[in-house]
Amino acid sequence: MTDLIELLREGLPEEAVLTDPDVTGAYAHDMASFCEAGAPAVVVLPRTVEQVQHVCRTATALRVPVVPQGARTGLSGAANASDGCIVLSLVKMDRILEINPVDRIAVVEPGVINAALSRAVMEKGLYYPPDPSSWEQCTIGGNIGTASGGLCCVKYGVTAEYVLGLDVVLADGRLLKTGRRTAKGVAGYDLTRLFVGSEGSLGIVVGAVLALKPAPPEHLVLAAEFPSTASACDAICRIMERGHTPSLLELMDRTSVRAVNAMGNMGLPESTEALLMAAFDTPDPAADLAAVAELCTAAGATEVVPAEDAAESDLLLQARRMTLPALEAVKGVTMIDDVCVPRSRLAEMIDGTAAIAAKYGLTIGVVAHAGDGNTHPTVCFDAGDPDESRRARESFDEIMALGLELGGTITGEHGVGVLKREWLARELGPVGVELQRGIKQVFDPLGLLNPGKLF
Repeated sequence: MTDLIELLREGLPEEAVLTDPDVTGAYAHDMASFCEAGAPAVVVLPRTVEQVQHVCRTATALRVPVVPQGARTGLSGAANASDGCIVLSLVKMDRILEINPVDRIAVVEPGVINAALSRAVMEKGLYYPPDPSSWEQCTIGGNIGTASGGLCCVKYGVTAEYVLGLDVVLADGRLLKTGRRTAKGVAGYDLTRLFVGSEGSLGIVVGAVLALKPAPPEHLVLAAEFPSTASACDAICRIMERGHTPSLLELMDRTSVRAVNAMGNMGLPESTEALLMAAFDTPDPAADLAAVAELCTAAGATEVVPAEDAAESDLLLQARRMTLPALEAVKGVTMIDDVCVPRSRLAEMIDGTAAIAAKYGLTIGVVAHAGDGNTHPTVCFDAGDPDESRRARESFDEIMALGLELGGTITGEHGVGVLKREWLARELGPVGVELQRGIKQVFDPLGLLNPGKLF
């Protein structure tokens, strides 16, 4: 321990090395429930690439694990410390190095907050689409590590589609540059995509070249009330089948609607079984909303309310963004699942989750990035009640099993981390696991980078 701290301080400022257990303990875990976390030996907060390289060289020399972290807003335990590790927090590397309107790229350090980047590029008439719900806190490095998504993915895609190139410090301290700054490029294996979603298990992202888009017009939002999940999901299928490209297509179930009303007095219709929100940022969003309104009505919507302006649209989206804190208020603790299924199986996923909730006697609210088939069943439980905690964990596993049965995947945007390790193995199968472990061995032969995650 003494040798480790002394060697780290040789290449880091005094204030960048934290050893007080009362301080380092705060870096032990992210926001996931039911994920073990160890006690780090030290937390380091580098500000330069060279300092990150020094940390990795030191870790390799002493065979000490390294756990990279961003803002710790993750929901899978991917940023959780292991006993005796170096926690490598990258939040101090928070500079936007370049915004280039001609090439439509931004060059950033990993600690840049998602919302800060979005606002900075918007000032230049550009748009960085990935917008996780935690966008005011989460970092670009964390978004890259977990391949995060957001509300607008139905039209604009997820983080992986915007990462053109990366600077990565490998486990032994070497600096690897992947990808490009150009609009096109197919030279060699696509190592950039390999690092996106790798949860820090292959290397430490210290810089990123991100693609930008021209800023779209302000969007308008429509809310449609349905008497059943099946009718709401029928509307979703009709919208997608007809070729519409909403910038947002979100679904809230009855439990979520009631939780949001209880917290914020939002005035959402509590009689609804499913509330669908659609948005368009096209040149004529009102016309697009009118077309979608007809499809919703044909599918059985009991009421369809289009927003008249941006203020009304923001109010509706505020209700959607309140869902997680509103569900947390139900019991105090939540487990948020992240199962993605084909759009055509969405109703089966949501109704199946309701049946699981009834089976275990739990409150489980579901919100979904419906245009992607990406559901977020949120299990509410009392962490102080051992039996309820057990039922919460078992229901969580049944939800993941249901997703796989419906042809889906165990995670659409939150990652695997600690929480879903055994489920990743089930989804990939033995050959897939063998090959992925082989890739890990190439990049990190000593197994020092974020051990215990993914596999």
